[in-house]
Amino acid sequence: MGQELVRQLLGLWPAEIRLLDNNESELFLMGEHYRSCGNITPYLGDIRDLQKLSMVMHGVDMVFHCAAFKHVYISEYNPFDAVQTNILGVQNVIQAAISNNVKKIIFTSSDKAVNPTNVMGTSKLMGERLITAANIVNHNSTQRFSSVRFGNVLGSRGSVLPIFQEQIKAGGPVTVTDKAMTRFIMSIEQAARLILEGAVLSRGGEVLVTKMQVIAILDLAEVMIELLAGVYGQDPARITVEFIGAKPGEKMYEELMSAEEVPRSLELQDMFVVVPAFRGIYRAIEYTYPGDPSKQVERPYISHQEPKMSKEAIKNFLIQHHLLPEEAAGKHTSLQVASCAS
Repeated sequence: MGQELVRQLLGLWPAEIRLLDNNESELFLMGEHYRSCGNITPYLGDIRDLQKLSMVMHGVDMVFHCAAFKHVYISEYNPFDAVQTNILGVQNVIQAAISNNVKKIIFTSSDKAVNPTNVMGTSKLMGERLITAANIVNHNSTQRFSSVRFGNVLGSRGSVLPIFQEQIKAGGPVTVTDKAMTRFIMSIEQAARLILEGAVLSRGGEVLVTKMQVIAILDLAEVMIELLAGVYGQDPARITVEFIGAKPGEKMYEELMSAEEVPRSLELQDMFVVVPAFRGIYRAIEYTYPGDPSKQVERPYISHQEPKMSKEAIKNFLIQHHLLPEEAAGKHTSLQVASCAS
């Protein structure tokens, strides 16, 4: 996600992009990749370190906060580590941004924050609430704190695609939780673009919910078997699908907007906007947006209630967004190279 966000930001000709990551190797490689641009500075650090955050944010106009512990299972048996990064880390970002008078802060949230059933989802919900609440205590009316919420980003770390790929390469079985499981999906490129659009739309305190396509996980598995089995010298007819059941805390469907949020939500062309519940304690914020007039939302946004993509549409999606391995796609398309401002 971070690499694609940087790639798209470079197309907007920023004076400087500052990268903050606690993964030294990945940070080094990304810095080397963009060295010739001359306007990208990598900083080694962690969002648990308020002092480092405050230093890096000095003179910054906008912050995109994408760091989080994202794996449900890992967070479930390391709950306080999830709290330190996904909750206390968010508060550190808020404090550093306020002290440096950063104009806009965009927090990337997750469908897991809606009616959470696990530690990770609960921590992401608290992250959203902290970002919204930052607009209460913030006395500098030029600052805006908002969240962008979306579901699965295919091709990102933690995506199911590489798992299916390795299982197909080994001749199966391909493991699927349940034949009825559905998920919202988007590509890394789409996710990064919508984060940037969210920054433009942000009024402060709202949660911007991206509209996404829906797939059945079983359909995705079967499409990948069809596309990849022959590439790895496997007979697609001999690769079986094994249903393994839901993991603890895992939902059969995804929710991007709850029933409770519907009465206070608006629909735009590409997004829904969930405005704060406790409007009376917030400073006056006018939630109006450019373009088509917004309209009131009528029902929750849940994956099993939305039309599912056909297998042909899933196949085209994987190819169009370069989500297949090079040997299957016939070309290297996993990361587009950014052009640097000259």
